Amino acid sequence: MATYAIGDLQGCDLTLGRLLERIAFDATRDRLWLVGDLVNRGPRSLAVLRRLRGLGGAVTAVLGNHDLHLIARADGLARPKQRDRLEDVLLAPDRDQLLCWLRKRPLLHRQDGYVVVHAGLLPQWSVERAAELASEIEELLRGRDRARLFEGLAAGPENEWSKSLAGPKRWATIVAALTRLRTCTPEGRMDLGFSGPPDAAQKGYLPWFRVPDRKSRDATVVFGHWAALGLRLKERYLALDSGCVYGNLLTALRLEDRMLFQEPYAD
Repeated sequence: MATYAIGDLQGCDLTLGRLLERIAFDATRDRLWLVGDLVNRGPRSLAVLRRLRGLGGAVTAVLGNHDLHLIARADGLARPKQRDRLEDVLLAPDRDQLLCWLRKRPLLHRQDGYVVVHAGLLPQWSVERAAELASEIEELLRGRDRARLFEGLAAGPENEWSKSLAGPKRWATIVAALTRLRTCTPEGRMDLGFSGPPDAAQKGYLPWFRVPDRKSRDATVVFGHWAALGLRLKERYLALDSGCVYGNLLTALRLEDRMLFQEPYAD
C-alpha cells in the first residue's frame, strides 16, 4: 500500500489519468490525498469529479476555494467569474450526485503525522484547533445553513482571526485561512490579495509556514494553492501546486519514501 499526495488538479483530468498510470495506482491497495481545487480553470472538471468519486474510499480530497465556488454556483449563491470553466459540471445529468459527493469532502484531513489542507494554517492555530474550526464549516456545508455560509463568504472575511468573531464573518475568515492563505504577519494578519512569489510579499508579511513558532510546526502540512511558490518539499511542509493548469507539471509525492512523480500538462 502507498499513499500519494497530489497537487492542484483544476480540471486537468487527462493529465491526472496519465499520472495515475505512471504511478501504477491501484484503488484496491493505494490511497490518494488531494490538496483541493479539483475543478475549474482546466477543461475537464466533470471528468475529474467522476473519476475521483468512482475511486471511492481510496480518495481523500480536501476542499479548495475553486471547489467551494462550484458548490456556491450550483446553489445559485455565487456569480460566474470571468475565468470559470464549470458549465460541464453544472449541466451534467449526474451533477446532483457529484455535488453531494463534493460537499462531503473535508476542509482539513490529518493522519499519520500529516495535515492536508488546501492553502495553509494561521500561525496561532494548533492542528487540533484548525481541525475544530474546519469541522464548523464542514457541518454548515452539509446542512441547512449552507446559504448563510456562502452569504458570509460573499461578504468577505476579516484579515485577522479573532476568537470573538461570530456568524458569517467568523465562517468566512476560517474559510479564507484554510483555502486562500499564502502570506501573513507573525501575528497572523493575512494578505489575501497576494499571489506572487514569496520574495515579492509586502513588508512585514512572510509565507505562513515560515512564521517562527507557528503552533502547527510539529506536524507536516501538505498543501497546494500557491502556484507561484511552486514545488517545495521540506521536513515540515510539502507544497505541491506545480502549476499544472498553467501548462506545467502535475505532481504526486509518495509519502512513504518521498519519491516524486510528475506528469506534463496534457489537457
